[in-house]
Amino acid sequence: MTGTPLPSIAYLALGGTIASVTSGDAANRSGAVPRLDAQHLVSAVPEIAEVARVDARQLALVPSPSLGFHDVQVALQAAHAAVRDGASGVVLSQGTDTIEETAYLLDLAWDRPEPLVLTGAMRHASAPGADGPANLLAAVCVAAHPSARERGVLVVLDDQVHAASTVRKTHTFSTGAFASPGAGPLGWVAEGVPVFRSPAHQMPAVTERVAPLPPMALHRVSLDDDGRVLDALGDLGYRGAVVEGFGGGHVAERTLDAVRALARKMPVVMASRTGAGTTLATTYGFPGSEIDLLDAGLVPAGQLDGLKARLLLAVLLSVDAPRDRVHAEFLARGGGSVPPQRR
Repeated sequence: MTGTPLPSIAYLALGGTIASVTSGDAANRSGAVPRLDAQHLVSAVPEIAEVARVDARQLALVPSPSLGFHDVQVALQAAHAAVRDGASGVVLSQGTDTIEETAYLLDLAWDRPEPLVLTGAMRHASAPGADGPANLLAAVCVAAHPSARERGVLVVLDDQVHAASTVRKTHTFSTGAFASPGAGPLGWVAEGVPVFRSPAHQMPAVTERVAPLPPMALHRVSLDDDGRVLDALGDLGYRGAVVEGFGGGHVAERTLDAVRALARKMPVVMASRTGAGTTLATTYGFPGSEIDLLDAGLVPAGQLDGLKARLLLAVLLSVDAPRDRVHAEFLARGGGSVPPQRR
């Protein structure tokens, strides 16, 4: 009796820790670098063949700090081509340093019901207890399962499934480095089966392309910030800016004029530097509070941190979104409250 055919999964690889090994020379203390290609990584996990038929393709072999918007666009095109050719889902591996940004940027452009799943590793392949093989297997299990459809871009590490819009790297080396502060993971992988906590919901794509994108500034305020960086941003060729403010979205009174001047030159988004929670709208009224900043025309980021807010603003400006749409997209994708006059 013939069994049910295995689903077809496209595996795209960009390098990163999951593909990194050391030289193996005890006399050479150089660190791990990406060397293993996609086919090698799949072949090293024979259990994958029990889950899906995998077509492995190498897109790049670099550490993730060296990735750029063009690399993300190449991955997006390859993922679209794969599902057009019949793939049930796509797995993309890369380094974890930028995976929360890459995943969100892809999510803004992914318009297919098939899952696009990102994964990586915190321990390189030469390290004891390397987590790459388990993460790759879990990612394939998620990409191949019908329950992962219509959820947009997902990030799978340490047997947890995170939404691209909420996931963050929260530790420098722990295998449990990834979390979704304030939201929690969408689900987990148990005995090779993804289990989700909520029904599928996929936001519509904002764009078809993620490169090129206009230059966006990201400034994190700090104690005794004198505002000189904010003063300079308006003359450096940026199309927009994100200010990661104190608390619920605040700046020092001494920098308020610089923020207002910047908002007159370009769209400016107000995010929080805290790492969890949403920006406020009506709680504080001191000079430099969220009420002041919203009155100056800043766009509230809601729960989006500065990294993701920068990407959303860049994508919106790349499609010449008008101001009203910029506000509406941030409200829809970041949540949070808005002052009564903006409702």
